[in-house]
Amino acid sequence: MNGKIKTLILIMVVMLSLFAAGCTGQDDAGEDEAVSEEITVGYVLWDGEIASTNVIQQVLEMKGYEVEIIAVDAGALYQGLSQGDFDFTTSAWLPITQENYWNQYGDQLVNVRHNLEGCQLGLAVPTYVEIDSIDELNANKEAFDSEIIGIDPGAGIMQNTENAIEAYELDYTLISSSTAGMTAELSRAIADEEPIVVTLWSPHWAFGRWDLKYLDDPEGVYGQADNVDTLTRIGFEEDMPEVYDVLTRFHWSHEDIQSVMLDMENGMTPEEAAAKWIENNPEKVNEWLGE
Repeated sequence: MNGKIKTLILIMVVMLSLFAAGCTGQDDAGEDEAVSEEITVGYVLWDGEIASTNVIQQVLEMKGYEVEIIAVDAGALYQGLSQGDFDFTTSAWLPITQENYWNQYGDQLVNVRHNLEGCQLGLAVPTYVEIDSIDELNANKEAFDSEIIGIDPGAGIMQNTENAIEAYELDYTLISSSTAGMTAELSRAIADEEPIVVTLWSPHWAFGRWDLKYLDDPEGVYGQADNVDTLTRIGFEEDMPEVYDVLTRFHWSHEDIQSVMLDMENGMTPEEAAAKWIENNPEKVNEWLGE
């Protein structure tokens, strides 16, 4: 009797051990599978980057990936990528705007490609304004009331514009406002077909709403145009080659991104605006997906 009991106990112990091992193996496999399908994307809270991040999120979700997007400032974005806290970003303004971050973290990141090119900043006017260059402003200062309508006083483009006023010896006052205040003044002037000159950058939804042009900058005060690049953490290509391949094809135009931004400006959520663009551009989405 004692021998039989011992045998039964031994069998039960062996079975329980096998069951526990099986459960552990299943849990490990489940965890590995979940990790392989989860993606974390960092981005900065600029309208263009909100637009691009929501679009790429939904495109990858169409392929069954679980994508989390996290908004941070530019410094935290680069640091997080270098430490592997983010898998990728489509928000890198290079080589000018975020040059200092690239100099600090660039050797710890992978630059996949430009996803948007020719991101300019400068002085812009409606296309019905007849001048084409900053050095024509003084001869037409009465038409513009000797004012350049700006945005937040601490913005980089405001310092650029102060430099432009000095470099071109402009008899103009730079009016500090906000992005909303600047676009409100622009809207009012265009409605009345009045001359106006504003600080502006692209991509911006204003270029999707109105016919605008940059004034030429022969002195190069505003510098060369930036590109928006896609960056990944080191090792992401090896970990998720199919997603990396999508990122190598992710590229769109100013018209594309500005249509998403304009829908956001008109009251759509970023998710709604991204979904609308994806629905209206199946060929480009399929191209990114390699289909």
